Amino acid sequence: MSARKMGRAALWMRAPMLLWAIAFVGVSLGYVLVISFLTRDTEGYGVVARFTLDNYGRLLSPNYLKVFWQSVKLAFHTTAICLLIGYPFGYLMARASAFWRSILMLLVIVPFWTNALVRIYGWKILLMANGPINNFLMAIGLADAPLKLLNTYGAVLLGMVYALIPFMILPVYTSVEKLDWSVVEAGRDLGAGRVRAFFTVTLPLTAPGVMAGCVLVFVPSMGLFFISDLLGGATEVLAGSLIRDQLLKSRDWPFAAALSMVLLVITCALLWVYARLGGKSSDMTIF
Repeated sequence: MSARKMGRAALWMRAPMLLWAIAFVGVSLGYVLVISFLTRDTEGYGVVARFTLDNYGRLLSPNYLKVFWQSVKLAFHTTAICLLIGYPFGYLMARASAFWRSILMLLVIVPFWTNALVRIYGWKILLMANGPINNFLMAIGLADAPLKLLNTYGAVLLGMVYALIPFMILPVYTSVEKLDWSVVEAGRDLGAGRVRAFFTVTLPLTAPGVMAGCVLVFVPSMGLFFISDLLGGATEVLAGSLIRDQLLKSRDWPFAAALSMVLLVITCALLWVYARLGGKSSDMTIF
């Protein structure tokens, strides 16, 4: 088969995927982009076809900038903790025997069998004033009264880490599993100790998996508003909850669309940085 025919066959094979992406991703994103430049109906039931940049100008308000800062701060803390826990877990899982590797992989994947909302409700019950954790602490004498565990920043951070840490573990595991260990052994033969070989050989070679995990954790962290609502009592407004409120409560669709486009730009910027640093799409394929 000639190269031209092979190229044409490959195009036809990609056509269904391209049509699907255009119909269900491109069209919807284009609709949101158009809405973000329109004007809100004064009665609050839709939009008026009148072009304006006010929706993006409102984002420069100190209140909304504070919301984005809180979202970025929470996403950064979530990503850092997931990395500190997820990298050793993924590394040890890749180095374990076949039996224990299957067990550890099962422990990582099993939570996905239950809806995330149900699992976060479970944490809410555990952290309540009369929940099992407070009852246990008072029973063993470590607390005289129930501790305020729920409706705090720490509770929200705990929920974020719990929900997103598999997205850090699995890319790291994939990266470590593909590692050429003869290179590490060569470093050891040249006089590097375990610690030095890890930081100079292993860690740089598994950096694509680390970067993929950071992107997969950081981006959702800015939009999972239901975790903040359930565990934080909505004490701090995040970008995701702000979009939800503008869309459903205030019914300001153009402003909600503008907020969504800003989050999309942030996501694209992170993916661009990831690609520039040498990341590959295969490193982000965790299932």
